[in-house]
Amino acid sequence: MSLKHLLSGWLLVANVAMAATVQVQVSDNAGKPLPDAIVFLESPAARAASRPLPKAEIAQVAKRFEPQVSVVPVGTPVHFPNRDTVRHHVYSFSPNKTFELKLYTGTDANPVVFDRSGIAVLGCNIHDNMAAWVVVVETPYYGRSDGAGKAALTNVPAGSYRLRVWHASLPPGAPAMDQALVVGATDANASVRLSGASP
Repeated sequence: MSLKHLLSGWLLVANVAMAATVQVQVSDNAGKPLPDAIVFLESPAARAASRPLPKAEIAQVAKRFEPQVSVVPVGTPVHFPNRDTVRHHVYSFSPNKTFELKLYTGTDANPVVFDRSGIAVLGCNIHDNMAAWVVVVETPYYGRSDGAGKAALTNVPAGSYRLRVWHASLPPGAPAMDQALVVGATDANASVRLSGASP
């Protein structure tokens, strides 16, 4: 084995060894744990490492979107199967993705590819009470807070990041909260109080 291959292997092992877990505690304005917050880390290196999922799915069930909040990397194709007995007309007018799937039942033949980062709001032209959100990220380091408001982002390489947190209860059009975070060779902890959000 050449010296070049040995060095490459050593660097790969070193990078894996230096990967950390980032624990994020998310709370609302009152300081109470906030479940279902989307948490992600951004940086130029994270953007370069981001890859789309093979596919994702947002179904229509009982006149609701399931799941109501999805998070996908840029470039992910999303299918919108209609599992109701009534037709739906799914649309988004959001700046990062504008589309409409006209009245249909079953599974629409063409998935929607979310090709720009941002938060896309979904609706149904037939049922005004239906709403959902797609958080489109340019990073492989993302997650969702649990019932205790905690999210764990694993295998995060050391570096400087922007920690971003978003919740569906934020006012319409509100961006994800943004703060600097430096990750070292050991596990890191961060706390975020999300003003304007509620469980």
